[in-house]
Amino acid sequence: MSGKRISAKHKIDRRLGCNLWGSPKSPYNTRQTGPGMHGAQRGKPTDYGTQLFAKQKLKGYYGNIGEKQFRRYYKEASRLRGDTGQNLVGLLERRLDAFLYRAGFVPTVFSSRQFINHKHVLVNGKIVNIASYMIKDGDTIELREKARTIPCVLQAQTNPLFDTPEYISVDAKAFKATFLRTPQLDDIPYATEMEPQLVVEFYSR
Repeated sequence: MSGKRISAKHKIDRRLGCNLWGSPKSPYNTRQTGPGMHGAQRGKPTDYGTQLFAKQKLKGYYGNIGEKQFRRYYKEASRLRGDTGQNLVGLLERRLDAFLYRAGFVPTVFSSRQFINHKHVLVNGKIVNIASYMIKDGDTIELREKARTIPCVLQAQTNPLFDTPEYISVDAKAFKATFLRTPQLDDIPYATEMEPQLVVEFYSR
C-alpha cells in the first residue's frame, strides 16, 4: 500500500479517536487524541454528536464512503425487512472491496479498492472493477493469476489482522473465496465497536 493511502487511513484513526482496523501501526495506539487543537475531549457529547460520530466511524471503516452513497445504503437498508441497522452493516459487508479485505487477500480496504479498480478481481469468473459492486450469497471471488504475487497480496497473507468470519469461505492457496451469507452485526469482526442503530437514529431525525 502506498504512503498516501497509509496516511489517509491513519488520519481517519486520529480524527475519529479510535483504532478502526485494529492495526498495530495506528497512531491512536500512542496518541489517543484527535489531531490539531480540537483533539481534546470537550465534555459529554449531545445525542446528535454521538449519532454523527457513529456514522463517521462506520463510513470511515469501509474506506471513507461518500455521504451521498452512504445515505443510499441507509435508504436501501430501511426498505428491507428486519432491523435497519443490521441491514445496513449487511449491505456494507456485501461491497466487493469490503469482501476482498475481509477474505484476507489485501491488507486494507483502501488497497482493496485500488486492487479492484486495476481489474485484478474476478466475480464468478468475470472481471469486476467496481469497488462498490454488491456481491450475492454464493458468489465466488478470486484474484487473477497475475495479481497473486503483488506485494500487498503477499503482505496480507503473512500479516492477517483477524480470522476469516464464518460468512466467508476462503481457499487461500487458490486465492479464491465464497460469500456464504449476509452477516449480522455480531458476525462481523470489527476491531472497535460499531453502533449502526445510532446511524439509523441520525438519518431518522
